[in-house]
Amino acid sequence: MRLRSCPCSSPRWTTASRPRSPTSLVARIRSSDLGYLDGPGPLAPAFSAFADRRWGWKVDPARIHLATDVSVGIVETLRLALPDGGRVAITPPVYPPFFELVEEARAEIAEVPLLETWGTWSLDLPGLEAAFAAGAGVFLLCNPHNPVGLVHDRQTLEALADLAARYDVLVVSDEIHGPLTHPGVRFEPFAPIAEARGARSVVVTSASKGWNLAGVKCSIVVAGDDRTAELLDRLNDEVACRTSILGLHANVRALSCTDWLDDAIDKIVANDRLLSQLLTEHLPGVVYHRPRAGYLAWLDFRGIGLGDDPALPLREHAYVALNSGLGFGDQGRGFARLNLACSPDTLREAVTRIASAYPASMQGSLVWRVA
Repeated sequence: MRLRSCPCSSPRWTTASRPRSPTSLVARIRSSDLGYLDGPGPLAPAFSAFADRRWGWKVDPARIHLATDVSVGIVETLRLALPDGGRVAITPPVYPPFFELVEEARAEIAEVPLLETWGTWSLDLPGLEAAFAAGAGVFLLCNPHNPVGLVHDRQTLEALADLAARYDVLVVSDEIHGPLTHPGVRFEPFAPIAEARGARSVVVTSASKGWNLAGVKCSIVVAGDDRTAELLDRLNDEVACRTSILGLHANVRALSCTDWLDDAIDKIVANDRLLSQLLTEHLPGVVYHRPRAGYLAWLDFRGIGLGDDPALPLREHAYVALNSGLGFGDQGRGFARLNLACSPDTLREAVTRIASAYPASMQGSLVWRVA
């Protein structure tokens, strides 16, 4: 048996723990409601209501558009914003498809790596200003940030919005992990902050991560201001048409299942604590950058000497399959990503296997550890 961390970053809960959207889908199938879409329909008010309840963000349903998934929403927005190509700023280590999506939109990447200080990650605001001043027309914001689980605070987002307004940069914010923010941490949607400070923004999101609906082919693209609303009104009709009607109804149903979402977060947080404990006891040379949102664990293996791509020897010698840090950019060298959305026994088995394969890592190291 091999333990796997899903490449698409999807939870691995049991069937019994999944949200009860199948009832909704069965009803649609029985009524032969399997046609094509031309707009968000009931999903727009459903998301607007959820965003208001959860975050106090009052979204105008008229600003909400459909896309097949978040990646498609990003690409189609880039194509509208940079029809003749241009530069797009990203902040590695970051979700690997960001690199590919910029290339798909025939744009150039401007890398502005996250700053890391004693295990604390943050946006490099001076670096972003330099990239904006050098001509980057769009910034892809990962909020919360995958893979480090960073939830950007309001002060940081306000400073970013001021920079975007000053240089007239469109910020496209991927907020798919926002619903999975951990207790005691406040998630701030970027769009209302940006609009209040005169910046342009787009938010792309879906219920797919928070409610274990990856692959149902439905996401939303939200214009954060009037200028961007005019831009998104030019989206090709096929962007909505290619979205799954069953995915739409699954998203509508999921957004009302906040009790299920809260239970899923509780399980993730419990696994976060468990993994921290297991690493402290059995792998003290591995530094765990604990997430403040989502179910992704960013692990620093540099202290036990597994090379630039620790996922490779871990797979070959410990029979544990993690996501390679290399896909997240050069800043991922020596790192690997683990999926916390699994059985606690899976985490125990994974750490046991790694500790058995690399017993020297149990002797302790003079490294700092994130609390």
